[in-house]
Amino acid sequence: MKSTTALGAILCAGFATSALAQTASFTVVPSVNTIDATNTTVFTVDVFASADFGTHISGGAFGFDSIDGGGAVSDIQGGAQPWAAVGENNFGYAGNGDHNGLVFGQVIFPPFFPPASETALSGGPVLVASFQFSLFAGALDRLEVNLTTLDSAPFALEIFDENTGSFTQISNQDIQLGSFVVQIPAPSATALFGLAALGATRRRRS
Repeated sequence: MKSTTALGAILCAGFATSALAQTASFTVVPSVNTIDATNTTVFTVDVFASADFGTHISGGAFGFDSIDGGGAVSDIQGGAQPWAAVGENNFGYAGNGDHNGLVFGQVIFPPFFPPASETALSGGPVLVASFQFSLFAGALDRLEVNLTTLDSAPFALEIFDENTGSFTQISNQDIQLGSFVVQIPAPSATALFGLAALGATRRRRS
């Protein structure tokens, strides 16, 4: 797990409890599975949160930990969605494909400050943050990155239930974390992929 030197406040109001036998997770979705760094050096990674209880995502914290190919990454920039800007604390790029972490959250104090509609769990996983991964031009490698919790954060994810007015906090030990892999092949390999796809298209047409 990644450690940070400071923690921004996740702003919310209400009684917080610990999760018992409830499931919550972060998942991560890259915009590409394969990228030719001689032509394109930037791709997007979206982070989603979900839970099988409650009604809205209130806040949370996570980081990125590169376990393979991190040397191909020159920078990671991005942050929380607009609804979480009040509670956002972005610790920035750590180098070598790692990110020090992001804390995000919103003010919830019904009826004066209801939860943002885009954080409703009824619509499926909630988009909480987006990042742009930049690669060194001409890089070639296999990039594998895990989401990680923050040692300095008191919890990984907080869920609000508008039916009871309660908040439930998922600990760093109980959160389910996603990962992603992006292949960065040599230009010759990328060309072979293109030729193979072209050949398959021609065979279908004949």
